[in-house]
Amino acid sequence: MSNGRVKVTVGVCGGIAAYKSVELVRLLQDAGYDPHVVMTKAAEEFVRPLTFAAISGHKVITSLWGEESGMGSGEEESSIEHIHEAQTTKLLIVAPATADMLAKFAHGLADDFLSTMFLATTAPVIVAPAMNVNMWDHPATRANVETLRARGVKVIEPGSGYLACGMVGGGRLAEPATIAAVVAETLTAGVANDYLSLAEKSVAAPAQEPDFAGETVLVTAGGTREPIDPVRFIGNRSSGRMGYAVAEAARRRGARVILISAPTGLQEPAGVEVVRVVSAEEMRSAVMKRLREATIVVMAAAVSDYRVRSVAAQKIKREAARAVILELEATEDILREVVAKRVVGTIVVGFAAETEDALANGRAKLAGKGVDAVFVNDVSVEGIGFDADQNAGSFLTRGGAVEFPLMSKAAVSDRILDEVAKLRG
Repeated sequence: MSNGRVKVTVGVCGGIAAYKSVELVRLLQDAGYDPHVVMTKAAEEFVRPLTFAAISGHKVITSLWGEESGMGSGEEESSIEHIHEAQTTKLLIVAPATADMLAKFAHGLADDFLSTMFLATTAPVIVAPAMNVNMWDHPATRANVETLRARGVKVIEPGSGYLACGMVGGGRLAEPATIAAVVAETLTAGVANDYLSLAEKSVAAPAQEPDFAGETVLVTAGGTREPIDPVRFIGNRSSGRMGYAVAEAARRRGARVILISAPTGLQEPAGVEVVRVVSAEEMRSAVMKRLREATIVVMAAAVSDYRVRSVAAQKIKREAARAVILELEATEDILREVVAKRVVGTIVVGFAAETEDALANGRAKLAGKGVDAVFVNDVSVEGIGFDADQNAGSFLTRGGAVEFPLMSKAAVSDRILDEVAKLRG
């Protein structure tokens, strides 16, 4: 601990997203932490060490051999003295984490300070990958990520969108605010104080079966689309990130997972059975077909409440009329049907995205639909809900409410599953 603050080490790898790490360091400082920075040689091609040194107030480590850049006396220090960094930090966050560094971590290679520190530290480790979409999707990268997860490394999934290489897809570094929130969650949860190395864990306690082993979790995700004509549709702003995060968390905790997904731009979670649908009726049909297999149902999809009563067979031409009136009809209430037709003992969790009176509307949905729980959030709040990396809200049951503060959707997913486990217990 330095200056009475918790020391956090930020590892920066070589990629265009390295500029976002400057903002991450600032956010960690604002949150009361003491960030120190370790850079790879490639990272120096994108951001100069002096930038991080000026913000953090500490010299930046760039080499195993005492060639640090930034603030300080410039005196050389041995690699043994540098190990002090690994021993004194309370958490290592690598952002951006390149495919090369993930491979080094996964295979135990140590040819620079950052990869050496990863092997030397017993503090919690978080990685936030960023790379070209094809690199992120490559089986080698996915295998390395799964290896790291299995060893206790927390992975902040990259977002999707336009990448610096000009492509569109997954691989974009998560937002600095999201990364900082995961750091805070990890430290606040006491992981830093109670953390045991893998070797200590193997001695301290026998391996335990994942807490969702034996469960089949059916998750719905994304926003359905209801056609107007062959080229237009009625939809909503759901990105599918919340549902995908729940599916990934359930799989990681040992469950068999069936993910029924409306259109999204997200990478399919590894080890999850994905069923693709488009409309509300397709969603209903797929859910009903697989419902009897499920022991837990998490309805995170944003299903359209209405569809066009009469879909045009051809594209509606702008010149054909100055105004077009669409007659709408209600879609099926999938959640209510799931509750009515579920196997006895199946837990059903609904989601409620509200813009006003969130708690009241969430409680009304809990009572009206007959579900076991509802996660409700106010999507009018900037930075949470639709198409965001973070979320916050309330997990409502008949026994009360559990408030979830602002955190990453991955963290929210685990918290939801924690509460589902209590219902099962």
